[in-house]
Amino acid sequence: MLQRSEETSRRRARPSLWSQVAIIAFLLWAYDAINNYNPFRRTTAIVHGLQIMHVEQRAHLDPELALNHWLSLHLSLGRFLSDYYDLAHFLVTIPLLALVWWRFSDRYRMLRNSLIGIHVVGFAIFWLFPVAPPRMLSSFGFVDVVAVTHAVGAWSSGALASQANEYAAMPSLHVAWALWCGVVVWAIRRDRASRIAVAGYPALTAVVVMATANHYFLDVAAGVATTVVAVASAAWWERRQRDRSGSDALSGRAGVLVPLGESVA
Repeated sequence: MLQRSEETSRRRARPSLWSQVAIIAFLLWAYDAINNYNPFRRTTAIVHGLQIMHVEQRAHLDPELALNHWLSLHLSLGRFLSDYYDLAHFLVTIPLLALVWWRFSDRYRMLRNSLIGIHVVGFAIFWLFPVAPPRMLSSFGFVDVVAVTHAVGAWSSGALASQANEYAAMPSLHVAWALWCGVVVWAIRRDRASRIAVAGYPALTAVVVMATANHYFLDVAAGVATTVVAVASAAWWERRQRDRSGSDALSGRAGVLVPLGESVA
């Protein structure tokens, strides 16, 4: 009986599916709205990209150029990693979010809010500080591996290019999503194999986004920082809501107990 009551409570805590689909639709709309301004931002975005590269070179934090040159000489691997770049963030993030909604509804809101926070931070930076990816900086000799290998997505060229925000290199949402997936798996799994995968997935994603010339090292660092800020903020908000609910519950009990005590006296 107790088990059934707990299961019912968890189901009530789960937000409706349509409301979650609406949130995703809104985020896609916001992304598209920013994307519509791309034709007016090319020069600014390329200047910002050049500035990032110069900063990285001075600090000796520019592994993306060496990684990209190496991958451009191994195009069979490049095709595989390009498909990974184009598809993995959808094929991992969305099913994982759905799994948490279905099986771990008590943790869903916090994890969902952290994912929304990642997008809010990312979209704000995309709007205020558009950055062209390394593959657009021809003067440095970067190779657009995704385009050269004709990968499945090929967001950088062809019909799908109009649907991609070409100037959204900073921060790397690919890395932010991958790290978020790691946080989720860490929260719902305890076995060693899952936690090893948790560490490997963001690390592999970081290497891939740089090797395919889609992100700078500083984009990767910003993606990590974005996830840390979003998860910490969502966790703080969740604690605040629980503390408030606990206080309200105690106040309600006190309100019942006081009159009872008076009537007994």
